[in-house]
Amino acid sequence: MGWSRLRRIGAVVLLAAGFCLVPGTAGARTTCEDVTAPVRVALTVHQVYGRLCVPQGATTVQVLVPGGTYNSAYWDIGYQPETRSYRQAMNRAGIATVALDRLGSGRSTRPLSVLLTLSTQAKAVHAVVESLRPRFERVVVVGHSVGSAVATTEAVTYGDVDGVVITGLSHQINLPGAVPVFTTLVPAALDPLTARNGLDPGYLTTTTGSRHSSFHAPGPIEPGALDFDEATKDVVTPTETVSTVLISQLVPLSRRITVPVMLVMGGGDGNFCGPPLGADCSSSEALRASEGRFYAPQARLSTYVVPGYGHSLNFSPNAPGYHRAVAEWTHAIG
Repeated sequence: MGWSRLRRIGAVVLLAAGFCLVPGTAGARTTCEDVTAPVRVALTVHQVYGRLCVPQGATTVQVLVPGGTYNSAYWDIGYQPETRSYRQAMNRAGIATVALDRLGSGRSTRPLSVLLTLSTQAKAVHAVVESLRPRFERVVVVGHSVGSAVATTEAVTYGDVDGVVITGLSHQINLPGAVPVFTTLVPAALDPLTARNGLDPGYLTTTTGSRHSSFHAPGPIEPGALDFDEATKDVVTPTETVSTVLISQLVPLSRRITVPVMLVMGGGDGNFCGPPLGADCSSSEALRASEGRFYAPQARLSTYVVPGYGHSLNFSPNAPGYHRAVAEWTHAIG
């Protein structure tokens, strides 16, 4: 039997077992698998789902927590993935990733919506971190928007990670820009895409056609990117949303983070940046000056601004610059 045929058979066996092979770093291979971790919510044990992708020889893993109305697909965008897939960028840099579905979304199980606070979601992330520790030397938690509030809460509550990457969340909310986003939220049970999940009325999603103005503007309108975003949109709960507002404005838990922190914002993020109330996202240096007071010296805050884009940074045509910066920071903190 020829070597090429053996390789093809091996690939088929791996795929049948639920694995996939994608290009890795320096000719290495990346192996992906579905993973779950149990977490107790009230009296019920729920499962948080993740997609774990490990480049050959990786010793560091990033736990990726998506924002409100997003799921794990945010970290592995299928439209022009060579530019927009955060997961692929990290794997190419030799960093393992596990892209999560927050409890209540994606392939994770769905508690009653009123139970989904930042503390509950942080407990679920902690369960994932614990499951990864025996395998990896370093664990970095990475969040986006609501997921960044979850990441902050997890890092402070459990003290079990070696670094924190916060994207799409500052301590200064630009209310004139943020309030219109809240008006686009409707019960998920009323949306054709999410109604089939049988969610209770407390689960919310965005109205059809609103995602560019809420999450991408002033970035360009790219139909392929927006189609992917709309097709993979998910849910959020009022308790998560309100808790995120409180953590960013009133309860600066971030000052209790004692591991390195990297903060990434879109230069045009109208939810959290710009006058009259937002952070200064005009440059990486300005962002550090604006947000630095919310972090302890031990955090050694690093900052990066994605120019010309709004809230959902992975969709930006300039995403590779931010991906590269995060990968370099991750290697450097070790």
